[in-house]
Amino acid sequence: MILEKYFYNQLDNQALKSLLQRPKIDFGSIFETVQPIIDQVENDGDQALIALTQKFDGVQLSVVTINPATVSVELDEAIKTAIDTAFDNIYRFHKAQQPADLEVETMPGVKCSRTSRAIQRVGLYVPGGTAILPSSAMMLSIPAMIAGCEQVVLATPPKKDGTVAPEIIYIAQKAKVNTILLAGGAQAVAAMALGTETVPKVDKILGPGNQYVTAAKMLLQNSEAQISIDMPAGPSEVLVIADEEANPEFVAADLLSQAEHGKDSQVVLVATTSFNIDGLEQALAEQLEALPRRDIAALALKNSYTVVVEDLIQAFDFSNEYAPEHLIVNVANPDNYRERIINAGSVFLGNLTPESVGDYASGTNHTLPTYGYARMYSGVNLASYQKSITMQSLTEEGLKNIGPSVEKLAELEELQAHKNAVTLRLKAIES
Repeated sequence: MILEKYFYNQLDNQALKSLLQRPKIDFGSIFETVQPIIDQVENDGDQALIALTQKFDGVQLSVVTINPATVSVELDEAIKTAIDTAFDNIYRFHKAQQPADLEVETMPGVKCSRTSRAIQRVGLYVPGGTAILPSSAMMLSIPAMIAGCEQVVLATPPKKDGTVAPEIIYIAQKAKVNTILLAGGAQAVAAMALGTETVPKVDKILGPGNQYVTAAKMLLQNSEAQISIDMPAGPSEVLVIADEEANPEFVAADLLSQAEHGKDSQVVLVATTSFNIDGLEQALAEQLEALPRRDIAALALKNSYTVVVEDLIQAFDFSNEYAPEHLIVNVANPDNYRERIINAGSVFLGNLTPESVGDYASGTNHTLPTYGYARMYSGVNLASYQKSITMQSLTEEGLKNIGPSVEKLAELEELQAHKNAVTLRLKAIES
């Protein structure tokens, strides 16, 4: 048996709590490793980036940053078409998220409004390492362009020759990225948060990464760098709910598509008793053997398991407790269960909706909360690049209507200057 099996009705509270835990990350020791990297970048700037890239990636940089607009790239037409298709879909979905301004007269003469403004300077982290990820470049840069961010820095680990994949540069050009930083890891996050001689300082950092990238984002968010982050994302994960209508081969492919991300990924199957688990196990074994990244996927499967439930009510109860990054609902009539989904990063409904489409080209964003953070975080969206500003304006009628309440509340809190700011104006109106 590839996936260890548990029966939901036999789980006590302690066993259930244990199952809901992700593979443990020792952030204490990771913070100890990352903090000196941050300090080195803060002290030595570009020279630190050059030294750390040589140390961790074995790459000798001749330049730390490039302007993508000045680089000429050539792409295979089939690759270019695929990127353009995904780009257009992601753009269309995120453009539709633009919020309308809000104005409300809360009482006669008192108008309150809310409007959105772009975060001026953002840093986008696009992982590299074992594979280039043009999909992440699109997911992060397209909403930044739509929001109207003035300064966009895209960081990605360089190739062994010190260059950036042409696919990444092409996307950066289409999305009007200002600067590409040829560095990855905690050092790239630190450079964007703190700024260096050639790396502009940003106000917010978005994008997925390994545990060191995540730790750097968390540390810098709570430092004098004064940045915010999108979310404390961790290793990728998927939870698949399957009933008798689910095709075992499809389910196996969906589980493996997340398992191949990394050895610390986790995949979970929540299956009704009527689902063909034996067929799934056979399909998993066959498909795993054929994967180029089978060794990585096999290690991830050791972190993974199956939960057998009596019905779909139990399935969604477990899923909401787990709060998966990706949730695949591979059951009959999946639309009937939309209201039962409370905690999930992104959801894929039906037998013909693999998680892969969301990773690449359907239009939704694949930068999502992991590790159970879907309970309180949303995935990256247009609002991730914006902030709201509230405004208010009062007429004489408005100040007369609201003033006495403000005076009384200021008295109650013993803030006399607050009261005076209203009282003086009311007297001026009366005179």
